Amino acid sequence: PPPDERRPANDGPRVAARNRAALVAAAREIYAEHGLDAPMSAIARRAGVGQGVLYRHFPDRAAVATAVLDENVRQIEQAAAAPDMDITQLLGVLTWHQTESAAFISLLHADGAAGGSAVPEYAAGLAARVERALRARLPDGHRLATAKDDLMIAVAMVSGAVIGPTRELRERRAMAAWRLLGVEVGPVRPFGE
Repeated sequence: PPPDERRPANDGPRVAARNRAALVAAAREIYAEHGLDAPMSAIARRAGVGQGVLYRHFPDRAAVATAVLDENVRQIEQAAAAPDMDITQLLGVLTWHQTESAAFISLLHADGAAGGSAVPEYAAGLAARVERALRARLPDGHRLATAKDDLMIAVAMVSGAVIGPTRELRERRAMAAWRLLGVEVGPVRPFGE
């Protein structure tokens, strides 16, 4: 092109990071609405990028699901590390992720929580990170601290109850499950809101 008709500047890594974050957020929404078998093209459209951008960041469906799971776990770890966070607030953050992400529910379901051999190694590792984050804020004597496995069994039980076509219904079912377990849960919202 002539010297006065330059191409727009390529923002490179800055745009790449923004695109990746948009893809992870879009995947979380699409998975919540349509399940893990949703078309990859729907994720790209929701993120406002082309499929080429999607595949540059995530070569396959498993890579997208892993990124969503990792982001969910990272947010729970950040919440657990906040100085004023208590277990009820942390369970509210966990419950928000349960109601928002079908992939996260699968991770925390009974087999994932127990680290069974049928669970992929990365999923068992992510479930262990969630358990460590929750235990960091679980006070002695709390009903979920009675026996070693109680915490993650309860989380898996709530995950099993989180079904329904809308986020509101999934949240209502999750809160009913926590109530039936006799566990107090704070506001259901993402960390930082």
